[in-house]
Amino acid sequence: MKYIILRKNKSQKKINMKLLQEMCAIHAPSGNESAMTQFLLSYINDNKNKWKTQPQVFYGEDFQDSIVLIFGKPRTAIFAHIDNIGFTVRYRNQLVKIGGPQLKNGTLLRGTDSKGHIECEVLIDTEERIMYKASREIDRGTDLSFVPNWIEDEEYVQCCYMDNRLGVWNALKVCETLDDGAIVFSCREEHGGGSVGYLLKFLYENYKIKQTLISDITWITEGVLPGKGVVISMRDIGIPRRTYLNKIIRLAESSHIPFQLEVEGSGGSDGTEIQKQNLPVDWCFVGAAEQHVHSPKEKVNKADISHMLNMYKYLMKNL
Repeated sequence: MKYIILRKNKSQKKINMKLLQEMCAIHAPSGNESAMTQFLLSYINDNKNKWKTQPQVFYGEDFQDSIVLIFGKPRTAIFAHIDNIGFTVRYRNQLVKIGGPQLKNGTLLRGTDSKGHIECEVLIDTEERIMYKASREIDRGTDLSFVPNWIEDEEYVQCCYMDNRLGVWNALKVCETLDDGAIVFSCREEHGGGSVGYLLKFLYENYKIKQTLISDITWITEGVLPGKGVVISMRDIGIPRRTYLNKIIRLAESSHIPFQLEVEGSGGSDGTEIQKQNLPVDWCFVGAAEQHVHSPKEKVNKADISHMLNMYKYLMKNL
């Protein structure tokens, strides 16, 4: 994995991004999340004894590649999807998108097929068809993801797949001090929602959880700016129940942690899938905003990362 670390400003509170950097390098496009699942299970096993509360860990055949952690007596669940956007190799050097990646000619991709590891370049022809250029033919059906290039300075971190490795990082950090709550690492969000239905059913039937927070990444717009705080989304393609949203906003105001309110008419998350389920469960998207969405150069302000983590700790304690 390539990476660049620039000199840090000593006045800035230092955030250790090593775990995030490691996760951004993991190949886990929607439908093929097993490498990320195994990484998380290993991380949880190695670190849970250091956490304030020891969680129950649920995974395996009934959860497919998803993981659920239960701490104490949970009232609220954090959902963080572990998959990323990417591509599937078709025929005659063609590529099919997984999710909604943004790309240009020369974008570097990587994957593994029956012949081993392979890297290639994206080619977009005059008819806007997406192709690949490689040293050999790649097996059809092989999934590809962006080649990671980590860049960090005193204010920002930049790499592919901040969406949603940063949301996963946030959830893992919340685990360190959580007394009561559920952490859900879900799959296939980038390409249709996938695992949310059965995971939500598990939480509701076994723990009567009716509140959720979506630990995910949104985008910088004319109304959401870098360095101005974590984003609480009032709506995107889905609309959370206003009573619950108002409760989140009141708590955010009382926390004195910087935050921004977002209003969008497009885009979605695990919250969109929660809204579709036949269960009385509320959701609200709370996450940092990034530049260069769904590209190899997703970029997030470090102060916003700190505000995101602090807000989650506060909400999980007070919801």
